[in-house]
Amino acid sequence: MQATSEGGGPNPALIAFLCLFLIMGLVQVIRPQLLWRVNSRMQRGWVKDPEGTEPTGKGYTMQRVTGVIFLAVATWMLVQQV
Repeated sequence: MQATSEGGGPNPALIAFLCLFLIMGLVQVIRPQLLWRVNSRMQRGWVKDPEGTEPTGKGYTMQRVTGVIFLAVATWMLVQQV
């Protein structure tokens, strides 16, 4: 069963949303430090030492593995829509 819009074709809003997910997944795989930097700024008001929450090398590796799985699922969903 394929989810489509009323016109019978793929839903352009869903495809754009999935493409955004692909970009987020690529950032998580290629530069997980960038995601940590953005998130650490959000912690400034309620965490004593936001820089102390930076993941170790193994933590970044786990983020990359999770990003690869996320990319695979988002790609599968995009292929199902097209």
